[in-house]
Amino acid sequence: MEYERTNIEGVWIVTPRVFDDARGYFMETYRKEEFDAHVGREVNFVQDNESRSTRGVLRGLHYQRGAAAQAKLVRVVKGHVVDVAVDLRRDSPTLGRFVMVELSGENRRQLFVPRGFAHGFQVLSNEAVFAYKVDNRYAPEAEAAIRYDDPELDIPWPITLEADGLLLSAKDMERAVPFREAELF
Repeated sequence: MEYERTNIEGVWIVTPRVFDDARGYFMETYRKEEFDAHVGREVNFVQDNESRSTRGVLRGLHYQRGAAAQAKLVRVVKGHVVDVAVDLRRDSPTLGRFVMVELSGENRRQLFVPRGFAHGFQVLSNEAVFAYKVDNRYAPEAEAAIRYDDPELDIPWPITLEADGLLLSAKDMERAVPFREAELF
């Protein structure tokens, strides 16, 4: 696998080696020892999740507070998304900055998002299947969200208007807070 540092410390783009032939393809998407060595610490993933979404769906910017915080290794099995990780680490020189990367079933990239970040993605294809590993179980009482359209973050989402297909959950529309009100790590 190839590990690429991003402009924010701790966030990595991981690209697996793919072996294609007439039968299809094979790729290894995760190997613990190699992964831990590259990200510089041990990460113990405890849960795998998968979602399917249609074009324009924006999920995020989500995080879990306190001891329920999660690191994530995310990838797209089918389709095409733009994926975003926002730094919420109080003492970080990149607090409030974000990494944005395109993930697709074709490019097979993965994004590692450590604890201390909000995370979200928007679907650009007709459908996308999104898979991710997390290092802490889902804790509904600790879930939180930042507004996807917060002007302080100024994230250039490709689809921004309902007329163009933007779809948000009721929870993200009603409960997401401005960046300034987010709980920092």
